[in-house]
Amino acid sequence: MPGRIDYFDDPAAPRANTVVPSVNVVVVNGAGEILLIRRADNDNWALPGGAMDLGESLPAAAVRETLEETGVRVEVTGLVGIYTDPRHVIHYTSDGEVRQEFSVVFTARPLGGQPTPSDESREVHWVPPDAVGALQMHRSMRMRIDHYLAGDAKPYLG
Repeated sequence: MPGRIDYFDDPAAPRANTVVPSVNVVVVNGAGEILLIRRADNDNWALPGGAMDLGESLPAAAVRETLEETGVRVEVTGLVGIYTDPRHVIHYTSDGEVRQEFSVVFTARPLGGQPTPSDESREVHWVPPDAVGALQMHRSMRMRIDHYLAGDAKPYLG
């Protein structure tokens, strides 16, 4: 499986060579649990998400990526924030691509389906908010979840 290495404010990080619009999705069920995946490419826990395809809107990408990675159908309900910090780069070791962060993080509610792993996710679980802190997670992903949990009325812009 190709690897992924996230760097944040690291002088040893490789230089970005692409920018790809992408999404992450904070899906919350009726019990207040957050849908998380354990990524197959780096073993970290994360929100479902991925790159937007040509001819697709960002909300449509959020719905598609969540279904592909988790088996859960969702409806986008809001915006957590926009994350474009050039100090965060993602190195895909399979092809040498190094992306500058460009992620729009949405909120969503589940419509149906069962949490099911995919080629991109080793595990998929509904996680209570107070258990998220114990999971292995890159700090940029933790920041996105923290922004959601803070419940700010205004989206994060950074």
